[in-house]
Amino acid sequence: MKKNFILLNLLFSFCFLVPLAAQTEKPDALKLYRANKFKEAIVVCENELSYNPNNMDSYSVLCWSLLSNRQYQEAEQRAAEAHKINSYDIRIIEALGEAKYYLNKYNEALNMFQRYVANANEDAARMGRVYFLMGEIYVNQSKFEHADISYSMAVKIEPLMDFWWTRLGWARESLKNYKSAIEAYDNALKLNPSQYDANRGKARCSEKLS
Repeated sequence: MKKNFILLNLLFSFCFLVPLAAQTEKPDALKLYRANKFKEAIVVCENELSYNPNNMDSYSVLCWSLLSNRQYQEAEQRAAEAHKINSYDIRIIEALGEAKYYLNKYNEALNMFQRYVANANEDAARMGRVYFLMGEIYVNQSKFEHADISYSMAVKIEPLMDFWWTRLGWARESLKNYKSAIEAYDNALKLNPSQYDANRGKARCSEKLS
């Protein structure tokens, strides 16, 4: 009887402690970010940084969340803070470049992106995005050959982005490389047949070659 009583107590304690542990489980900022819960991720990261101001993981997720939430000035500010702590962290280098890009600070952004490309692994998570944004900067600067190279790298890394293929087509069209532009537009249309700019671009290039 006494043995059964002890077992019941243990079972009760286990049932009570499991939900309590679940309630007190520390929120995961990265999981929140990946679930597109950017505001919640920002709050968690800010809380983590209040306890550990040098936590580069928290800074990285914070900057990604701010960027995704289109808080570009805040993202630039926090990335700059993190960059002072560790100027070699490629996650912060990329985030700082991206923030500067969206704030139209193209030369500063390009410098950060070039550092990222030079120091990150080829399979780094944001490599394709960085090449694409570099292409956008080069188009803005009318450096279409550079844009062609950057966009080509972007679609090589992430070949399922129809808009990126469209931008590659535009860069090639601007260089009057109409045949290769059509190839890029065709790849965009295979992914998205209703891609308006790709349809228009292909029509223009086909007319030039006729």
